[in-house]
Amino acid sequence: MSKQEVVQSILEQMILSCERVEKRFSTIHSINDFLDTEEGIEKLDAICMQIIALGESVKNLDKITNKTLLSRYPQIVWSEVAGMRDIISHHYFDLNAEIVFEVCQNHITELKNTLQMIQKEL
Repeated sequence: MSKQEVVQSILEQMILSCERVEKRFSTIHSINDFLDTEEGIEKLDAICMQIIALGESVKNLDKITNKTLLSRYPQIVWSEVAGMRDIISHHYFDLNAEIVFEVCQNHITELKNTLQMIQKEL
Protein backbone atom coordinates (compact mmCIF):
# COMPACT_ATOMS: atom_id res chain seq x y z
CA MET A 1 0.00 0.00 0.00
CA SER A 2 1.39 3.40 -0.95
CA LYS A 3 1.82 6.23 1.54
CA GLN A 4 -1.07 8.06 -0.15
CA GLU A 5 -3.32 5.02 0.24
CA VAL A 6 -2.38 4.64 3.91
CA VAL A 7 -3.18 8.31 4.55
CA GLN A 8 -6.54 7.98 2.77
CA SER A 9 -7.34 4.84 4.77
CA ILE A 10 -6.56 6.56 8.06
CA LEU A 11 -8.70 9.55 7.08
CA GLU A 12 -11.59 7.25 6.20
CA GLN A 13 -11.30 5.48 9.56
CA MET A 14 -11.23 8.82 11.35
CA ILE A 15 -14.36 10.02 9.55
CA LEU A 16 -16.10 6.77 10.51
CA SER A 17 -15.06 7.32 14.15
CA CYS A 18 -16.50 10.83 14.08
CA GLU A 19 -19.76 9.49 12.66
CA ARG A 20 -19.91 6.87 15.39
CA VAL A 21 -19.40 9.52 18.05
CA GLU A 22 -22.13 11.69 16.50
CA LYS A 23 -24.56 8.75 16.40
CA ARG A 24 -23.85 7.66 19.97
CA PHE A 25 -23.98 11.22 21.27
CA SER A 26 -27.27 12.02 19.49
CA THR A 27 -29.37 10.91 22.48
CA ILE A 28 -27.17 12.64 25.06
CA HIS A 29 -28.56 16.04 26.05
CA SER A 30 -26.76 16.67 29.33
CA ILE A 31 -23.84 15.34 31.30
CA ASN A 32 -26.32 13.41 33.44
CA ASP A 33 -27.35 11.40 30.39
CA PHE A 34 -23.83 9.93 30.51
CA LEU A 35 -23.71 9.34 34.25
CA ASP A 36 -27.18 8.45 35.51
CA THR A 37 -27.77 5.14 33.76
CA GLU A 38 -25.79 2.08 32.77
CA GLU A 39 -26.73 2.79 29.14
CA GLY A 40 -25.30 6.29 29.45
CA ILE A 41 -22.07 4.99 30.93
CA GLU A 42 -21.82 2.47 28.08
CA LYS A 43 -22.22 5.32 25.58
CA LEU A 44 -19.55 7.32 27.37
CA ASP A 45 -17.22 4.30 27.23
CA ALA A 46 -17.93 3.74 23.54
CA ILE A 47 -17.41 7.41 22.69
CA CYS A 48 -14.15 7.47 24.63
CA MET A 49 -12.90 4.51 22.61
CA GLN A 50 -13.56 6.42 19.40
CA ILE A 51 -11.82 9.51 20.77
CA ILE A 52 -8.81 7.34 21.62
CA ALA A 53 -8.81 6.03 18.04
CA LEU A 54 -9.01 9.57 16.66
CA GLY A 55 -6.08 10.74 18.77
CA GLU A 56 -3.98 7.74 17.82
CA SER A 57 -4.79 8.36 14.16
CA VAL A 58 -3.63 11.97 14.44
CA LYS A 59 -0.31 10.72 15.79
CA ASN A 60 -0.05 8.19 12.95
CA LEU A 61 -0.84 10.78 10.28
CA ASP A 62 1.79 13.12 11.69
CA LYS A 63 4.34 10.32 11.66
CA ILE A 64 3.55 9.18 8.13
CA THR A 65 3.49 12.71 6.69
CA ASN A 66 6.36 14.15 8.77
CA LYS A 67 3.86 16.59 10.32
CA THR A 68 3.21 18.26 6.96
CA LEU A 69 -0.42 17.31 6.32
CA LEU A 70 -2.43 18.27 9.39
CA SER A 71 -0.52 21.52 9.91
CA ARG A 72 -2.18 22.81 6.73
CA TYR A 73 -5.54 22.69 8.56
CA PRO A 74 -5.10 24.91 11.62
CA GLN A 75 -8.86 25.17 12.28
CA ILE A 76 -8.39 21.97 14.31
CA VAL A 77 -6.01 21.96 17.25
CA TRP A 78 -4.52 18.58 16.38
CA SER A 79 -2.38 18.44 19.50
CA GLU A 80 -5.56 18.55 21.58
CA VAL A 81 -7.08 15.65 19.64
CA ALA A 82 -3.94 13.62 20.33
CA GLY A 83 -3.88 14.88 23.92
CA MET A 84 -7.43 13.69 24.58
CA ARG A 85 -6.30 10.23 23.56
CA ASP A 86 -3.52 10.35 26.12
CA ILE A 87 -5.77 11.64 28.90
CA ILE A 88 -8.47 9.03 28.30
CA SER A 89 -5.98 6.20 27.88
CA HIS A 90 -3.79 6.98 30.87
CA HIS A 91 -6.19 8.63 33.31
CA TYR A 92 -9.48 6.87 32.58
CA PHE A 93 -10.58 6.66 36.21
CA ASP A 94 -10.09 10.42 36.53
CA LEU A 95 -12.06 11.07 33.34
CA ASN A 96 -14.18 14.20 33.39
CA ALA A 97 -17.38 13.32 31.54
CA GLU A 98 -18.10 17.04 31.20
CA ILE A 99 -15.04 17.44 28.96
CA VAL A 100 -16.11 14.50 26.80
CA PHE A 101 -19.60 16.02 26.57
CA GLU A 102 -18.13 19.37 25.48
CA VAL A 103 -15.89 17.74 22.88
CA CYS A 104 -18.81 15.79 21.42
CA GLN A 105 -21.13 18.78 21.42
CA ASN A 106 -18.70 21.35 20.03
CA HIS A 107 -15.84 19.73 18.15
CA ILE A 108 -16.58 16.33 16.59
CA THR A 109 -18.63 17.63 13.65
CA GLU A 110 -16.01 20.26 12.83
CA LEU A 111 -13.33 17.57 13.02
CA LYS A 112 -15.32 15.33 10.66
CA ASN A 113 -15.89 18.17 8.20
CA THR A 114 -12.19 19.03 8.21
CA LEU A 115 -11.21 15.39 7.68
CA GLN A 116 -13.60 15.18 4.73
CA MET A 117 -12.06 18.35 3.28
CA ILE A 118 -8.55 16.91 3.67
CA GLN A 119 -9.68 13.70 2.02
CA LYS A 120 -11.11 15.56 -0.98
CA GLU A 121 -8.04 17.75 -1.37
CA LEU A 122 -5.61 14.83 -1.47
